[in-house]
Amino acid sequence: MTDDQETTDTEDTTPSGSATLPPLRPPCERLSCHKSSVCSRSYFVVVMVFFHVYIINVIALLFYVHYSSGQEDASRSRDAQSSGHQRPESGPPPSKTEFLRDVSLTRIEGIRVGHVQKVSLVPGRVHEMRTLSLKPLLFEIPDFLSEDECRVVMQLAQLKGLMESQLMVQDGQEELAKELNLSPEEIFNLLDINQDGQLQLHEILTHSRVRDGIWLTPENLREIYAGLKADKDGNGLLSLEEFRLLSNDAFQRFLMQRGVKRSQLVRNSRHTWLYQGKGAHQVLQDIKARVTRLTRLPPYLVDLSEPLQVVRYEEGGHYHAHHDSGPVYPETACTHTRLAANTSTPFETSCRYITVLFYLNSVEGGGETAFPVADNRTYDEVSLIQNDVDLLDTRRNCNKSNLKVKPTKGTAVFWYNYLSDGRGWVGEQDEYALHGGCVVTHGTKWVANKWINIDPDYQRQARYQQLVSQQPGDEDDEGLTLNLDTHSSDIHQDL
Repeated sequence: MTDDQETTDTEDTTPSGSATLPPLRPPCERLSCHKSSVCSRSYFVVVMVFFHVYIINVIALLFYVHYSSGQEDASRSRDAQSSGHQRPESGPPPSKTEFLRDVSLTRIEGIRVGHVQKVSLVPGRVHEMRTLSLKPLLFEIPDFLSEDECRVVMQLAQLKGLMESQLMVQDGQEELAKELNLSPEEIFNLLDINQDGQLQLHEILTHSRVRDGIWLTPENLREIYAGLKADKDGNGLLSLEEFRLLSNDAFQRFLMQRGVKRSQLVRNSRHTWLYQGKGAHQVLQDIKARVTRLTRLPPYLVDLSEPLQVVRYEEGGHYHAHHDSGPVYPETACTHTRLAANTSTPFETSCRYITVLFYLNSVEGGGETAFPVADNRTYDEVSLIQNDVDLLDTRRNCNKSNLKVKPTKGTAVFWYNYLSDGRGWVGEQDEYALHGGCVVTHGTKWVANKWINIDPDYQRQARYQQLVSQQPGDEDDEGLTLNLDTHSSDIHQDL
């Protein structure tokens, strides 16, 4: 068979009616196309490898810069700390710009009401700390003190001697009023909280309790109005015209003429202060060390705070609802750092960041610690006294408080009086920290308070700490207090 015949036979095998196939490309063209595809994929792989290597190098460089700067910061921090332990040369207080924010206040998380967390406060033992409320952030630690420690603290307080906890008129109030020289209109506007042009009962009551230290009920106030003939129209409100007819000390004079009972004071108790510094009884030093571990704050902040206050309430004793610490405004100085404050600052308050309250005995009847607005959805000062129901009155309305803590020997409760500023320091006052001591109906109540004093003004706190470091005997908090100011009663105010 010839070649032409073979070709004809092959073409005849194609089915009839079907489209003829396109001519096949030359082998050289197919080979060339295949090489181009392989080259494209190889080029893509090479590019991706270089890209990933570049990304890895960038990440490695960022890590190197981060850890290098971290080591430098740590080195600078160690140098600053080591230099801080050296006694600086005497001289004027440094300017505010010389102190960088390098301290952060540890704040314990409450998680939720009823949450229990383990805390290590003494060697070989674990305590349980239970969250009682989130507003304020409040915790309870059973068996914080042993029975022997409670006994020793009470005996030391009795040995030193207890004094009355409440004065009729707080020191400095009259001098301050004279210095400000306020007109009746200015005083009226100061008292008129809701600015409605009328003074309601609760507005007058709040002023009297703060200024005079006397706890009046709405019934008492109506009786005073009648005695002074202050409320001319008898509507229970004081207008500016009616207020002008009253002298600044009209209420005080009226009460003094009638005689004030102990039950009418804001606080009815006796107290003393026990220093916890070097040379103090070992139990007092142990308690301070335990508080430091509990609060997780720098030890020097605890050392520079107030001594331990011990308070005894007899039957009928009470402490109406109050805040341990006052709000701090630009024109306000904290009492414990007043040496580092502007001398022209007209107002002072005790800045108590944390309150740690110890129950030294179990009370037979009453004596609970009440938190009237704990975990309330909102806080409204005006609503605390409504329709003759005074939530601040711990003699009559303790049962209306949102939370009450029963005094049990050895138990400690502690709470934050301030919020955080979001940057690791003291923020605004926590208004929900309002609390009081319910009336003791049977027996005697012994408690102790340890306050941690921190100035919301970080610069002022830092200047104060530097001033203290220049004083002799800086490891003894009793010596510090006495060297800085011999009038300890001025340093430790009862709020």
